[in-house]
Amino acid sequence: MSIPPTADDPGGRSVSRLIALPSDALCLLVGISASGKTTFAREHFAATEVLSSDALRGMITDDPTAQEATDDAFDLLHRLLAMRLRRGRLTVVDATNVEPWARERLLAVARRHRRPAIAIVLEVPLAVALERNATRSAPRPPPAALRRQHRWLSESLAELDGEGYDAVFRLQGADEISSARVERR
Repeated sequence: MSIPPTADDPGGRSVSRLIALPSDALCLLVGISASGKTTFAREHFAATEVLSSDALRGMITDDPTAQEATDDAFDLLHRLLAMRLRRGRLTVVDATNVEPWARERLLAVARRHRRPAIAIVLEVPLAVALERNATRSAPRPPPAALRRQHRWLSESLAELDGEGYDAVFRLQGADEISSARVERR
């Protein structure tokens, strides 16, 4: 589902895009590392609404970059997601979600609890993500990981509309991402 800008300013520049979310939905943030998912989540959602794979790795190991804790972090994420959706709470998953199989597991939880599922794709050029990643404190994902994630995302974008979401919002570029508005319905 593509969404039009909410308005144009007198100069013809696009203003913010409106993303309307059901208050009981699963909302997947989809994007490569350093695409701005965590910043987007922090700006648009309450901390209690966001399940972050990095934060859960940090809870488990005291290190949000500890990749060896990824399986445990996602086990916990899926459990918390089920609990929140069972109670009809908007829940945002802040993880790369660039692989179809990973998104399918999350969608299955939403289906099991009869909740809508929304995807918000944050598409930034690979060069922008690599530049942002280079400024992060160590340890950070290696450039090869971002290139791999970018390839997986690019290969799966065409499939997103057919995966079973109630809506897919694609935000392209840093300006469109930063100007987006999120409302609950």
